[in-house]
Amino acid sequence: MKQIKVLAQFYVDLLVKLGLVRFSLLLALALVALAVVVQVGVTLVLQGEVNDIDIVRSVFFGLLITPWAVYFLSVVVDQLEDSRQRLSKLVTKLEEMRSRDMQLNNQLQENISQLNSEIEEREKAEEGRQIAMQDLENEVYQRENAQLELAEQSALLKSFLDASPDLIYYRNEKGRFSGCNRAMQELTGKTEKELVGLTPWDVYSEEVASKIAETDQQVFNQNVSLTYEQWLEYPDGHKAIFELRKVPFYSRDGRRLGLMGFGRDITERKQYQDAQEKASRDKTAFISTISHELRTPLNGIVGLSRMLLDSELNPEQRGYMRTVHVSAITLGNIFNDIIDMDKSDRRRLELLPKPHDFHEFVDEMENISSLMAEQKHLRFDLERLSELPKCIEVDGTRLRQVLWNLISNATKFTKEGGVILSVSSELLDNNQAEIVFEVEDSGIGMPHDELDKIFAMYYQVKDENDNLHAVGTGIGLAVSRQLVQMMGGDITVMSDVGEGSTFTVTIRVPVVEVAAEEETMPEIPQASLSILMVEDIELNITVAKALLESLGHEVTVAMRGDEALAIFDPEAFDLVLLDIQLPDMTGFDIAQQLREQYDYLPALVALTANVISDKSEYLAKGMDEALSKPLSVKAITDVIQNLVLTCPIDYDDEADEIVPTVPQSDEIMNQLLDLEMLESYVDIVGTKPVHESIAMFEKMMPDYIAILDSNMIAKDKDGIKFEAHKIKGAAGSIGLKHIQQVAQKAQSPELPAWWENINDWVDEIKNGYKPDLQVLRNWLAQKEDR
Repeated sequence: MKQIKVLAQFYVDLLVKLGLVRFSLLLALALVALAVVVQVGVTLVLQGEVNDIDIVRSVFFGLLITPWAVYFLSVVVDQLEDSRQRLSKLVTKLEEMRSRDMQLNNQLQENISQLNSEIEEREKAEEGRQIAMQDLENEVYQRENAQLELAEQSALLKSFLDASPDLIYYRNEKGRFSGCNRAMQELTGKTEKELVGLTPWDVYSEEVASKIAETDQQVFNQNVSLTYEQWLEYPDGHKAIFELRKVPFYSRDGRRLGLMGFGRDITERKQYQDAQEKASRDKTAFISTISHELRTPLNGIVGLSRMLLDSELNPEQRGYMRTVHVSAITLGNIFNDIIDMDKSDRRRLELLPKPHDFHEFVDEMENISSLMAEQKHLRFDLERLSELPKCIEVDGTRLRQVLWNLISNATKFTKEGGVILSVSSELLDNNQAEIVFEVEDSGIGMPHDELDKIFAMYYQVKDENDNLHAVGTGIGLAVSRQLVQMMGGDITVMSDVGEGSTFTVTIRVPVVEVAAEEETMPEIPQASLSILMVEDIELNITVAKALLESLGHEVTVAMRGDEALAIFDPEAFDLVLLDIQLPDMTGFDIAQQLREQYDYLPALVALTANVISDKSEYLAKGMDEALSKPLSVKAITDVIQNLVLTCPIDYDDEADEIVPTVPQSDEIMNQLLDLEMLESYVDIVGTKPVHESIAMFEKMMPDYIAILDSNMIAKDKDGIKFEAHKIKGAAGSIGLKHIQQVAQKAQSPELPAWWENINDWVDEIKNGYKPDLQVLRNWLAQKEDR
């Protein structure tokens, strides 16, 4: 049966494949061939032979039955094909049903699995919920404990912050306070609750709040910490200076919340710094006093030795006197070094260049150096290596000091041989000359490794054999180099041990032209003057009195201030010489009392043992002139000529002697007062409003100065500038020109070296306004007398 199905399927497939026509032809051929084979086979069996008719009959039979066979097979095939298609559709439906059954089964299995999983997850979730509940209970317990610990830590931190003497505070980005410690509460006078939410403008004065807001903005704009100093005021009115530090404050995610501020009270530190500055000023005063006390006898030695050298002496006496004279000059140079060292520490070294006859300067150095060398039996040679300019502009005192230091050292360290001073000059452009001095000695020399150190302050050269040892202060070369560098030059040195040393000084100076004129001493008046000299050192009295009497003047001496005031008579004296430092008072005090007591005075001239570089201080304190001791003939005759004999002279017919009138102090008044403004003002309103303005100014100045001092301690440039501006305006309103000019400098921080000079300007204002007011009162008194 199976084979029939296979065969039937084969026929069906072949019919479908070949088509009905070709299949019919093929079937016809197959039937004809089958008929022929059957016919031939039957005939052979029955007859034993095959005839042509038998073959034809077989072919005809095959062709006859072929259509029927084709039709039959076609019908069968069609039916089979229909059956097959129905069967195929049925199978397909069965497959689809089976597939759906499988999908349903799979879905069912998945649903079952998912349900099982959900059941397991629900079981696990329940277990997790139970665990979470336990964890939550534990977390709540731990959080409660953590909150308790945090509260304890917060309380501890708050106690720590409150115990801190430093200010601690927080401000948000809007500048409002978010918290603070107890020190901040004490400063502001507000509790933390009251302070929270306020801005600096609500807490501090406008000036302080402006500074705080400005620094806050700098912290916020630049995202950097900032440290500065600021004065703050407590509720009770007392002030303290704080070192404030502000830093940005961020959250854990990096978001800026505001700033944290810390403030440390540094008032004691400032007071200590002020004490140090005062100690420095005291040191300066001490050096000045010591210098005065040492110079007083030294100037006497120089003056007397100079006078003795001008007298008749035998060669031996002259040699001794030269030694005394040069030794005194050398000792004076050491004093200059000490004073300059102090000025260098305070950055106050200064030059006062003036035209000098350079040929005379070199000759003077030759004379002094010869005396220095002669006392050690050394040879001194001066070599002019080139043509030297006639006149140069230089600070002769400072240049002389430098060369004296070098020549003194050369003679000091030379046991035999000599010292050579070489001078050369080269003319440069713009009327400048480069001057070179070389000081060469044949002394013991110095090691090469010491050459870079000898210009250091206090450094003294030594070697293992102690052949090189300093016997001076160790500051001369250091000060000398500073001075030469200020002159636009430098000092260099070359030396070898046992071969001597050569110091080279190079400076650049302007070459100036002066009219050639014969220098003559001022004409000394024929009539003698009556001079009151107030001096407490007998040696100075001897020197000055001998000089003045040799010029034909009569000298009256007072050794104390009260004695001078007792014997003074403006009609009896033509000139008053006042020593600055006296046992009971200063020369300035005497001058002030004399100007308050008398309307007309003879010339008042200050005598000082210090080097005078600026006379304005002496003039501002009531002097008409200032002279250095020991007195020289030229200096005293110039004073007499300028301050006494230039005034109108009245002649007394009976005594037939010169009676000078009182010199006017217009020069001083012009320096201290704005006379043009005062003249016009007084002419309009009179002197009474000026006196009232002076009284108001005197009342205001202590407050101005107190605030100025606090700003100086705080190094508050803006505060100093502001207070100086107020003082300048107040001084200008009453014509105190000198104080106004000093205050102008004090209110101008853009000036060079402002910080280096501000202390001096403030001191000048503090110490100068009262004497200037007295000058103004004297001027008003003169106006009222007219």
